Amino acid sequence: VQLVESGGGLVQAGGSLRLSCSASGRAFRRYPMAWFRQAPGKEREFVASILWSDNAIYVDSVKGRFAISRDNTNANTVYLQMNSLKPDDTGAYYCAGGSTGPDASAYDYWGRGTQVTVSS
Repeated sequence: VQLVESGGGLVQAGGSLRLSCSASGRAFRRYPMAWFRQAPGKEREFVASILWSDNAIYVDSVKGRFAISRDNTNANTVYLQMNSLKPDDTGAYYCAGGSTGPDASAYDYWGRGTQVTVSS
């Protein structure tokens, strides 16, 4: 499975962005998927994960602002809708597949990341 992220960019605080992660391979729909992020000088941080079509979990700092979803049809895509963005949300956002929860070492597949920058 190969993962390619898109949708990052520069946005003002309070704005919104929608990240997409396109997955190759028919096995995609069997994998739980997640988003992580990494700010400069900090460790990679779990953001959200989703099982097949629901059962999403989020890190506390994004609850009520971010929403993870997936399209298991031909699109084979995972989304991260980010609303009410804050400067602390700035970082490189990575799509990951194969597990759920905050342990990055448990994931088998990673994308290369897309940059999100939130200005104050």
